[in-house]
This record gives sequence, structure tokens and C-alpha cells, in this order.
Amino acid sequence: MSLKITNVKVIATAPEGINLVAVKIETSEPGLYGVGCATFTQRHKAVVTAIEEYLKPFLIGKDPQRIEDIWKTAMVSSYWRNGPVLNNAVSGVDMALWDIKGKLAGMPLYQLFGGKCRDAVPAYIHADGKTIEHAIELVKDRVDAGWKEIRVQVGGYGGESNTMHRPERSTPGVYYDPQVYMDTMVETFEQLTTKFDSTINYCHDVHERLTPNQAIQFANRLEKFNLTFLEDALPPEQVMWFDHLRAHTKIPLAQGELFNNPNEWMTIIAKRYIDYLRLHVSQVGGITPVRKIIAFADAYGVQTAWHGPGDMTGIAHAVNTHLSISTPNFGIQEWSCSIKENTYKVFPGTPVVRNGYIYLNDQPGIGVDIDEEEAAKYPCHDNLPEWTLARLPDGTAARP
Repeated sequence: MSLKITNVKVIATAPEGINLVAVKIETSEPGLYGVGCATFTQRHKAVVTAIEEYLKPFLIGKDPQRIEDIWKTAMVSSYWRNGPVLNNAVSGVDMALWDIKGKLAGMPLYQLFGGKCRDAVPAYIHADGKTIEHAIELVKDRVDAGWKEIRVQVGGYGGESNTMHRPERSTPGVYYDPQVYMDTMVETFEQLTTKFDSTINYCHDVHERLTPNQAIQFANRLEKFNLTFLEDALPPEQVMWFDHLRAHTKIPLAQGELFNNPNEWMTIIAKRYIDYLRLHVSQVGGITPVRKIIAFADAYGVQTAWHGPGDMTGIAHAVNTHLSISTPNFGIQEWSCSIKENTYKVFPGTPVVRNGYIYLNDQPGIGVDIDEEEAAKYPCHDNLPEWTLARLPDGTAARP
């Protein structure tokens, strides 16, 4: 079939108050188009510019069926590569091309990947409490709704403390105390394991808030709670510490949502330092590279647990699910509490969750569309994120 890309559209929208970027690729076949997710929430305008000013003229006239060739040439056309802006931009295009491929085949995406490995996709949901008591209330709500896997946080990433010992005239920022944070989470899991039976499983996201030696201590303290995993105990810049962390704890380790460059994940997979790979699919360039990463991880016994936060379109959540349902070494998938009514209006076909399982709609391609009129009702905002301005009690800038 002779096809050409005739137009590339970028739709920026915030249906739940979080900036999202979607891509729509139109073809010479009337009515045939594909959609993808290119969201980089904190720098969405940079991604929009990269697509409109650079990728669009690069793509017009090309055959959308040549996914591998387009991905490779798009990734190197700027020479500099493996950064979050261009990776997300290329990912939006890549997902849209796979969507077109599935529509041409008349099959849902997972069928093109080899078919289902499971009937639905097990997921975990968040219980982000302001206090220990609030976290326990949220866990009960999740359990009552049928969830068996729950990520528990208290006071945001790194926690909050009213007794923090700070200097006079502190520099503005979001402050946290690592020791108070660790003590609070240990107490939280102590209470959870006494209030709920052993059929409820928990995970926790350190969000790179600890030094490597603190992370080792924290992991040791959490071992007795049999967590599904401890996430992002170390930042990407300190992945070489994973051999020490692995040697000092039996707790399952998950890592990867901040990764951009293959060198960040290849070594820790090959050395089996982690149990779950937590890549953000658009952050690493889309479906095309992730399918290869899945096979690589499978060879080393590492499972997938794709990043699934609120700063993803319904398209991306569906892509995660297509990959998970067809992946033999799948572990678990994240599901965000921010996926609400407006998401389903703007992105009809977004997967649904019932009793802790994610379900696809089995339409050809990704199975999710974008309602551009609805999307226009929810414009993006230009507010700089405050939560990323993390600081230690003495005012030292910390990783968010």
C-alpha cells in the first residue's frame, strides 16, 4: 500500500490540570491517522517546538509504514540525542506510527507484538497520605475498591516534618529531612502490616531523596515488610552504587523512570542489580526501543513495571498496557489516581481499571483517540513546578 505522511499535529492539553502533549500523524489515506504521547510535563513547550519546527518537516512525505527507519533517522537527525525533549518528541511520532500500523492490520497493538501473555494487566495504585493516619485511610479505600497492590507515601516524596531544624532566613524550597522521612515510613509499614492481612502488598518510592549509604540503611529497615519493590532508591547519577545496595539487601529493587540513555540501564540489567525496570516509555523514545529493551531484560530475568503517572496521556497508558499484556517478563504496572473523567473525554478509549486489573478495549492500533475540541477546553499552564525545588534542612539543594 502506497502511503505518505501528509501532516503532523501537536495537541497540548491539561484535562486533569497536568500538562500533556499528544501527536497526531495524518496520512494520504483518507481517515487513516495515528496518535502518540510526547508528554514532558515540566517542559512541554520545548517538546511542542521540537515536533512542529523540526520533526514535522522531517516527516512530511515519508512512508509511515517504515517505523524502524523513521525512528533511527529521527533520533540522529539532530546529531545530539538521548535527552528528554527529543526522546519524548520522537516517542510521540513513534507511537503514532505504530497506531497506524495496527489500524492497517486491523489488530490491536498487542497482537502485533505476539499476542497476549495474560488476560489483563495487574496494577498498583497510589496511597499518598499527608500523615500516617491519612495514608492508612487511603489504603483502606484502595483495598475496599479491590486493589491488592498499593504504593504508599507519607507527606510527599521525602516526607514533611513540622519539627525540621532549619537555619534562619531559609532559602525558598520544598524541605524534607531524610532521617524523619525514613523513620516515618518504617512506622507506616509497621502499622499497615498489623491493620491489613498479608494478601495486600505494598511498594514505596524513595524518589532518589537519599544518599547511597542512607538508601542501604533504609532498604535494610524495610526488608521485614516484604515489599513488592523499593523504587528509585538511587538517582541515575549513582547507578554504580547498585552493586553495594544489592549486596546489602534482599528487598526487590525497581529503577528507571528518569533514564534517557541506554547506558543508564544496560549495565544494571546485565549485572542483575535490579528486579524491575521502571522506564517511562516516552522518555526513552517510544515503542520501537522499548520492545528491544524488553527482550534484553528478559534475557537477564529482569521484569518490567512501566512508569504510569498522571503526566501521561491516555494514549501512553494504553501503550504501557499493550506492552505489558504481551510481555513474558512483565511484573506489574503503575496506575495513577489522576486518571479521571476528563481524561476519558479528551482521550476516548483510555484503558479502564477494575479490581486492580487494567483492561484494553481491543480496537485496532493503540485503541485510543484524541478529541481535539475537548482538548482545547483544557489549556496547558505555564507554572513552574514547585515540588522539584527540593532542599535538605540546612538549605542544600537536593534531587526532586
